[in-house]
Amino acid sequence: MVQRHDDTIFALSSGAAPSGVAVIRLSGSGVRFGLETLLGSVPAPRQAALRTIRAPDGEILDRGLVLFFAAPASFTGEDVAELQVHGGRAVIAAVLKTLAGLPGYRPAEAGEFTRRAFANGRADLTEIEGLADLVAAETEVQRRLAVRQAEGGLRRVYEDWRRRLIRARALVEAGLDFVDEEDVPDDVMAPAWDEAAGVAAEMARHLDDQHWGERVRSGFEVVLLGEPNVGKSSLMNALVRREAAIVTAEPGTTRDLIEVSLDIGGHAVTLIDTAGLRETESVVEREGIARARRRADTADLILALSDQDSSVETMPADAKVIRVRTKLDLIDSDSKQALDGNAIGISVRTGEGLDTLVAAIGAALDLARPMPSALITRTRQRDGVSQALFYLSELAQAGHAAVEVKAELLRSAADALGRVTGKVDVEDLLDVIFSEFCIGK
Repeated sequence: MVQRHDDTIFALSSGAAPSGVAVIRLSGSGVRFGLETLLGSVPAPRQAALRTIRAPDGEILDRGLVLFFAAPASFTGEDVAELQVHGGRAVIAAVLKTLAGLPGYRPAEAGEFTRRAFANGRADLTEIEGLADLVAAETEVQRRLAVRQAEGGLRRVYEDWRRRLIRARALVEAGLDFVDEEDVPDDVMAPAWDEAAGVAAEMARHLDDQHWGERVRSGFEVVLLGEPNVGKSSLMNALVRREAAIVTAEPGTTRDLIEVSLDIGGHAVTLIDTAGLRETESVVEREGIARARRRADTADLILALSDQDSSVETMPADAKVIRVRTKLDLIDSDSKQALDGNAIGISVRTGEGLDTLVAAIGAALDLARPMPSALITRTRQRDGVSQALFYLSELAQAGHAAVEVKAELLRSAADALGRVTGKVDVEDLLDVIFSEFCIGK
């Protein structure tokens, strides 16, 4: 990503044309000049103004609302403006062409508005990642988690830990540098070790979350397993309420994995239909069965299906499993009473038991658990906290090591947290992080 920070950037920030209204965003030191050129004057900050937008030669381009945000009280920390024009393709093209002709103006690159916000201290990396997740959120719980992170939930926790570790290091260095001074107590370092131990304990609890934040962000995986023709594809179609998988009486119809996304209780769930488990001479079907077993090994939940003519094989060790007895509409009342009490009986034809199964899926995935104010949502964040905890664990075991070594471990732990928020040495990460954003954000 080529960055020229002295340019004024612009982009269409709203959806693709045509639309009722299009929002064109500007940011940079030339925003005031651009507004004076197009409008004749700069509107009062933070007050919507209805203005005629003209090209430099006086031609009217459109008439719309204009908002101006003076630096540093703006999203990017620079002067920012938004032109709310009619959303026709010709109108948008004319305004963008006019802006491109202004001196010092250029189209924004993907994520460049947000990158300038980071560069100007308006947001840290965890808040920016939350913003990216908010744009991509597809379910209510994903939205709530992203809002908390974008509002600084993780930043506040990590910056508090970093501040406490820096203070602990300062106490250690005070003990080293001023040990002979009368106003420095002999036990000045003792609180530093206590503070480091407290932070380490909080980090350990923070990491012991079963990766729930990452699972909410990326979605939970639920795999359907069972012999051929037990109703796996029929159940998938019933849960997603459309013909996502082919259903026939012929065994072995499903050869490959079929994945469908759905919303269960506000959570993103990927439902995965698989090949029927059986002995077969078909090379293609054997590969499908192997893929089914591999996917089951990493799934968050397995729905193990069986009917009156089939059984359920042994599931992967430590897997969460819900046993499902299908085709209830084909058995009589007495047979229903004799069903395995550990299985949930369903019929996709009548709908019997489907609500119970959906509730059981939610309970098995722990979808009703309260959401903490700060949840790890990315591997990068988890790795940074884990590294910081490693240094603090080394400190706890340092025993009679030189105090200088212990001070260095405190510095390393604080720096590891600083890299998570973007305070320390993150230049190599920026292109990766901001590449997630679309043009105009």
